[in-house]
Amino acid sequence: MEPSGNLQVLNALDGAKTQWYHFTAIVIAGMGFFTDAYDLFCISLVTKLLGRIYYYTEGSPKPGSLPPHVSAAVNGVALIGTLAGQLFFGWLGDKLGRKKVYGITLMLMCLCSIASGLSFGSRPKGVMTTLCFFRFWLGFGIGGDYPLSATIMSEYSNKKTRGAFIAAVFAMQGFGILGGGVFAIMMAALFDSKFKAPPYEVDPVKSTVPEADYVWRIILMVGALPALLTYYSRMKMPETARFTALVAKNAKKAAADMSKVLQVDIESEQEKLDEVMEDSKFSYGLLSKEFLKRHGLHLLGTTSTWFLLDIAFYSQNLFQKDIFTAIGWIPPAKTMNAIHEVYKIARAQTLIALCSTVPGYWFTVFLIDKIGRFTIQLIGFIMMTIFMFVLAFPYNYWTQPKHNLGFVIVYSLTFFFANFGPNATTFVVPAEIFPARLRATCHGISAASGKLGAIVGAFGFLYLAQNQDPGKADHGYPPGIGVKNSLIVLGVINLLGTFCTFLVPESKGKSLEEMSGENEEEMSGETRA
Repeated sequence: MEPSGNLQVLNALDGAKTQWYHFTAIVIAGMGFFTDAYDLFCISLVTKLLGRIYYYTEGSPKPGSLPPHVSAAVNGVALIGTLAGQLFFGWLGDKLGRKKVYGITLMLMCLCSIASGLSFGSRPKGVMTTLCFFRFWLGFGIGGDYPLSATIMSEYSNKKTRGAFIAAVFAMQGFGILGGGVFAIMMAALFDSKFKAPPYEVDPVKSTVPEADYVWRIILMVGALPALLTYYSRMKMPETARFTALVAKNAKKAAADMSKVLQVDIESEQEKLDEVMEDSKFSYGLLSKEFLKRHGLHLLGTTSTWFLLDIAFYSQNLFQKDIFTAIGWIPPAKTMNAIHEVYKIARAQTLIALCSTVPGYWFTVFLIDKIGRFTIQLIGFIMMTIFMFVLAFPYNYWTQPKHNLGFVIVYSLTFFFANFGPNATTFVVPAEIFPARLRATCHGISAASGKLGAIVGAFGFLYLAQNQDPGKADHGYPPGIGVKNSLIVLGVINLLGTFCTFLVPESKGKSLEEMSGENEEEMSGETRA
């Protein structure tokens, strides 16, 4: 059996040498992911500032901070929007086509990114309500970018380097986090030097200058720029040949589009496609027994691993502030003015991104087509499990000041193996193993399962990690099980992720049609004809 069900246009894509259009597609899809990461993570840089500006209490020894329910809403509403967007736009991408929906998600992201910074009102309730409203819709647009970017990149790629190309799109997340941190550092340094202010403990009122209100707004709005720059290119991209041929059933247009892209002559083979599609009994839907038999375990594998990974990945961020404060990267809040605190938080997050987050993504890009998705995901989960237990069991040892550096190194390694591991592979694999007509939908379901894990990780552990002594828990929070026990729970979650990885098939070096079974569908159609 020849690969790709004998359709010449799909064979041409599978066997194409790495060309300029591959890199163009990575940049176009990757800039969307740069914006996704910038927008989702930059809120953590400005939440302390929002607390100082809008929730200052006169006479308090500590600067103002967001109440627990407001903090949860501001940080979590974009995640909820992302989950909804992944499901909706994944389904829509399979119905209308990848390209048609791709422009909608980008415009939604750009408009809501700008609108977030324009959140109106002078009272805390008005500002926070409008900020949450726009961040929900921002998340909705970001959610659409996950299944569409992954599907477009997988359908454009050749089978030899497909994993690296999809992972490269995802790796732009690292640069988005880094870009957010660097821009926040620049803005904070500029405003801090221009508008001098004393620390909070010297003068609580003057420590937050009125101009601080511009800082968080500018940081949130600038996220729209990279994506806006690629809008025209997104609109000019042709629809993927796999959607045009296998879903829209138009082999002639698929061949014409790809002839231009690959700069070779491709025969259209419309009659052959019509015969296969007419005779094939394999046009099963997502909720059919046939899908359950062929791909049920695969979907369980992609959803469960992404869900478990994101619980661990997003909850790790909770411990950052404790770690940064413990090693002196972030001094006590009362010793800084409002803008200088933004500078210190951004600097700490940028260092973590630079040292562990970004390198982890690019290790995956360079090795995924050599050692395979399964191996990288398995190693990643195992190493994350080990490092979580290494942090958890001797937790009291790590909290002593002389061991802080060791704690940061082990903590950074868990981030490194998340990114050189399941954080990248859970994004790549769902774009490769399902049929073209359900590919974006199944990727959207897998990604939404991940975001559900992120919500559990970010908010469940916010309460769970609180001190067991009610007097030592953060203001407004009930007592939890403590950081040590939370780290043990996370280690167990990573261990479960290791086991669930065995449900996910290896797709290295195989064509998309071979992985999804469409090869067999088309060939059986030809046999019966």
